[in-house]
Amino acid sequence: MTSPRRTNEARPRLARAGRGGSLSAAAPPGPFPPAPGPLPLPGRSRAVPGPLPDMAPAIAAEQGGRQRRAATRQHRPELTDEPPRHGLPGDTEALLPARARGYRAELGSILLLLVLYVLQGIPLGLAGSVPLILQSKSASYTDQAFFSFVFWPFSLKLLWAPLVDAVYLRGFGRRKSWLVPTQYVLGLFMIYMSTQVDALLGDGRGRGPDVAALTVTFFLFEFLAATQDIAVDGWALTMLSRENVGYASTCNSVGQTAGYFLGNVLFLALESASFCNKYLRSEPQPRGIVTLADFLFFWGAVFLVTTTLVAFLKKENQELIPAKEETKGITDTYRLLFSIVKMPAVLTFCLLILTSKVGFSAADAVTGLKLVEEGVPKEHLALLAVPMVPLQIILPLVISKYTAGPQPLNTFYKAMPYRLLLGLEFAFLVWWAPKVKHEGGFPVYYYAVVVLSYALHQITLYSMYVAIMAFNAKVSDPLIGGTYMTLLNTVSNLGGNWPSTVALWLVDPLTVKECAGAQGHTCATAAATELCTAAGGSCITTLDGYYVESIVCVILGFAWWFFLGPKFKKLQDEGQSSWKCRRSN
Repeated sequence: MTSPRRTNEARPRLARAGRGGSLSAAAPPGPFPPAPGPLPLPGRSRAVPGPLPDMAPAIAAEQGGRQRRAATRQHRPELTDEPPRHGLPGDTEALLPARARGYRAELGSILLLLVLYVLQGIPLGLAGSVPLILQSKSASYTDQAFFSFVFWPFSLKLLWAPLVDAVYLRGFGRRKSWLVPTQYVLGLFMIYMSTQVDALLGDGRGRGPDVAALTVTFFLFEFLAATQDIAVDGWALTMLSRENVGYASTCNSVGQTAGYFLGNVLFLALESASFCNKYLRSEPQPRGIVTLADFLFFWGAVFLVTTTLVAFLKKENQELIPAKEETKGITDTYRLLFSIVKMPAVLTFCLLILTSKVGFSAADAVTGLKLVEEGVPKEHLALLAVPMVPLQIILPLVISKYTAGPQPLNTFYKAMPYRLLLGLEFAFLVWWAPKVKHEGGFPVYYYAVVVLSYALHQITLYSMYVAIMAFNAKVSDPLIGGTYMTLLNTVSNLGGNWPSTVALWLVDPLTVKECAGAQGHTCATAAATELCTAAGGSCITTLDGYYVESIVCVILGFAWWFFLGPKFKKLQDEGQSSWKCRRSN
């Protein structure tokens, strides 16, 4: 049995939104800075949810195979690389290409797609690294919650994908009309921000990070990256011939994963003075080899050069004549989405999936930041994602054997309690960290336990993730499959995003601190904390809100599993008619 990542039945990542846009499944969120996901997959689009997105989609959905439903191509003449041969009306056989084309004939287009997806992964990776930088600068968890909105655009791009698909300059190209200006804006914005980002991060001498400005900046980065993703996904269908269109998902997975690695893991390593001094320098220096400003300037220049080459050297196929589309335009697309949501089965699914991930929110959104707070170097935490990549490649192949049948949600239901219990184990890792810390850092066995815990977490996470993707593909109405699946994936992604944001926001209010060494003072607010310090005291944490959240989330998760889980599984027993959308032509 093949993986859902390789079949037409489970290709959510490149599913069409409207007529040509797409929505990626977000990277499955993880508790540590993830390697980009099962693509991909900010949040964790990482594409990730939460401040430490697994690109999976998102590593993913996104987490989450970024693959297109190829089944629609056989009835869509505009998706072939050959001009239609005009025969009898409705003669689809006349649209078949005269001869097959090997991948070598289109190697240039394949490499171009790979480069475009690498560029797309850079803003995702950078956004995933900022929460770790903020945590090392003692940012509050309320600030982290605010910054987590940065990872929402990849989960919401269905809202503007129909616009990207329908509005374009015919003479310049349907996809280039959006791709070129979007990447130019990204490049110029990166270069400009390279002159401002150091000030936004704080000078370390009493002036802290400007979290509001950083959030607006990186939200725009992610919005532009999501828009670029819609354009590239749509272009991939027509840039490659029908025989080679399967390489688009490979370029997507490999390219976005590589881009996320460059923007997150590699950047954090080269930005760290301790890592560079230990492994890359003969004489210690107070700073890393690169700064965030250097990184932004370099990649801004790369964006500008690459976009200029694409604008002048790559032509779109203007002979592709649109025929029968899933939707007739922007208004038709939004009406279709509304009609889908109104169906009882779909509405029940949306309500359940939006609440199903509350039990994982503390573990997925806060654990990595807590480890940094306890002294685990952020670059070491990022590098822990590297050994997970082979596992994340193998897991969908194995799990798909159990989700390819008529009841994929059984796997989701069985994996859920194990993932909930791992949330408590992550809380133990945070509690254990200061106990084993020594002057040289942390012992090897501690990192070994962290990697093993992360690996077990990935098994449960992917079991649930692949099951949901398989179910979405199973119930999607094939007549409007792209739009339908995109909507279901959007809701699934949001089901991980909002609990992560809430979990981060609640850490500070749930934390109890006392002012030691200064009577009559408290540490209830930031102002009270300053007064305590000025009076010669210090704030001591007596109850960490993270541990409170971890226990409460696990309880809520098991309550959902016990009371709502069976109802969620029963959705598999609904007849196909319950999922078919009645729409007027």
